[in-house]
This record gives sequence, structure tokens and C-alpha cells, in this order.
Amino acid sequence: MRIEQRKSEARKLALAARRKAHDKELDEAANRNLIGQLALYPNAKIIAAYMPIRTEVSPLATMTILYGQNKRICVPVIQDEGLPLKFQEWTPKAKMIDGLFGAAVPEIGEFLQPDVVITPLVSFDCNGYRLGYGGGYYDRSFEELTAIKSVAAVGFAYSAQELRTIPTEPTDHKLDALVTETKVLRF
Repeated sequence: MRIEQRKSEARKLALAARRKAHDKELDEAANRNLIGQLALYPNAKIIAAYMPIRTEVSPLATMTILYGQNKRICVPVIQDEGLPLKFQEWTPKAKMIDGLFGAAVPEIGEFLQPDVVITPLVSFDCNGYRLGYGGGYYDRSFEELTAIKSVAAVGFAYSAQELRTIPTEPTDHKLDALVTETKVLRF
């Protein structure tokens, strides 16, 4: 079976598990763990997170707390197919507009170079690999960002999204940590 087919099958399994987990009100516990993990990056001044879509675990509570701690928060903006993401500054009062793929983006805001990127995902494994939606946006973004400076990649998901092994390719960026409602994995 080709890698694309293996990834597609893994996505189907993980998305079904994520849908079930999403209805169980696990986001509060996941955000508590996320705040704990982010405390390990005391020098991080710019944190990228995301505006949740569909059944993704929501980092909004963490984003609001970090903003209150004088961190600069940014969210991904898709520039075009095949390009890395850009990260635009977000505040709790930012006027949001529709971006590509249904994710809201700030109407205005400076583009920033994050120190930490909290990334959504479809699935993850205990080896530190994430499976996204298949567009490669985060992998290209991590490649671009890490060429400029050290950037921590923190996956954020429900425990139910874990698979034993994620099919990987050389272009897949390994996470530094993975946070769920029940655990924190560091790689």
C-alpha cells in the first residue's frame, strides 16, 4: 500500500475517533495540560495557535490566558496552495473573517515569527509524528520557520486521536511535544 493510501486510511480512523471525543467536553482538561507544557518555554514571547474548525480541540482558553500574560498570539493564515503558512497576530478582541478551509483569521494584524507553534492534527503517535489533513502546510511552515530560528512544535489533540504508528515521509516534521486531555508526551 502506498504512503498516500496509508495516510488516508489513518485519517479516516482518527477523524472518527476525534468526532466521538469532541462530544465529551475534554477541552478544559486539555487546555490545563497545554498551559503546563507551555510553561516549559519561559522565553517564548510569540505563540502561534489556531482557530479550531470542525471537531478540533480548541486552544482558545489557552490563547486568552497567554494573551493576558503579555504573550503575542498569532494564528495561521493560508497564503496559497503549496506555500507555508504565515502567522498573523490575534487578540481576544480581533475582528475575525473567513479564511480558507473554514478557519477564521484576523481581519488585520501583523505577521509574526512564532517561538512556539501549537498545531492541530488529525492523529499522532508516540514517536512524535502528527498526521494533518494532507495539505502539508504545517510541515512546510516548520521547515521555513526553523531555518530562521529554533521553534517548538507542540501538537494539541484528544487522546482518542492516537494511532500506534503514523505513516511518515522525509518531509514530515517531528513534534517536540504532544498535549491531550490525559497526557503530555515530549520527544
